[in-house]
Amino acid sequence: MNWQRWIMVIPALVFFAIFAIIPMCVAVYYTGLNWDGLTPPTWAGLSNWVQVFQNGEAWQSTRLTIELMVLCWITQNPISLVLGVFMAGKQKHRAVFGVFYFIPLLFSAAAIGVTWSYILNPNFGLVDSLLTALGVKQPVNWLGSPHLALISVSLVIAWQFIPFNSLLYQGGAKQIPESIYEAAKIDGAGPFRTFFSITLPQLKYTIVTSSVLILTGTLTYFDLIYVLTSGGPGTSTQVLAMDMYKQAFMNNNIGMGSVMAIILAVFGLILSLLILKFTGFNNMESQKEGA
Repeated sequence: MNWQRWIMVIPALVFFAIFAIIPMCVAVYYTGLNWDGLTPPTWAGLSNWVQVFQNGEAWQSTRLTIELMVLCWITQNPISLVLGVFMAGKQKHRAVFGVFYFIPLLFSAAAIGVTWSYILNPNFGLVDSLLTALGVKQPVNWLGSPHLALISVSLVIAWQFIPFNSLLYQGGAKQIPESIYEAAKIDGAGPFRTFFSITLPQLKYTIVTSSVLILTGTLTYFDLIYVLTSGGPGTSTQVLAMDMYKQAFMNNNIGMGSVMAIILAVFGLILSLLILKFTGFNNMESQKEGA
C-alpha cells in the first residue's frame, strides 16, 4: 500500500526537514542581512554576495578547497588500497598490525592538530630534528611556508584518515571470492598479476566509495586546519570552511559567513551529483560470493 510506505518515510522526512532544509533556508535568509550577531540586523539584499565575489576571496577559498581535495585523494587512496589489501590477509601478525595502525582514528582532530604542530615545529620539532641528523642544515617551516602549508595539512589529514579508508579496502578485499585466486594460482599468475588483474578490478566499488568519502569529507575539514594553521600563513590554507568561520565569527559578519556556507553547501551538492553520475555509485551491487 502506498500510504503505508509514506507513513514509514515521514519520520525521515521530518528529521531531514528539521536538521537540513530549515537550517539551509535560515542560512539563505541570513545572506541578505548586514548583522554582527549582537546589534539589530539590517537588510542588505545581494550586497554580501556581490562583495564576496568582487574581492575574489570566495574564488581563492574554492581553489584551495579543490587543491586540498586532490592532495587528500592522492595521498590517501593509493596507500589505503595497499594497506587494506595487505591487512585482508589471513596471517595473524597482520591483525596485530591493524590494531596498532587504527589508533589514529581514536584521537580527536584537536589532539592530532596540537601534536603535529609540535612535531612539525621548525625550532624543536621531531621532523626537522631528523632532517638535521641526516645532514639538512636549513630547517623547513612546514606549516609556516605558503608553499608547504597546504601540503603539510593534507599529509596530517592523511595520517588521520588513511586507517579508516584502509578499513574499507580491507572489508572489500575480504569479499573477493577465494575461488578466483585459486583459479589464478592454477594458471600460474604471480602476486602482481593477481593484484592488477583480480584484486584491483574487484575493488572498483570500494575505490569509488573511498573516493566519495575523501572528496566530500574534505569539504568539512575545519577543526584540524584551525589548530594547525588557522588558515595561514596569510590565506594559503584558508579553505571554504575556514573562510566561513573567519567571516562569521572573527569578522563578526554573519551575512558574509552565511554566503560562504551556502557556497560550501552548493559546492558539495554539485560534487555529489557529479560523483553519482560518472561513477555509478547509486547502482552498486554486492560482489560477495552467493550474494
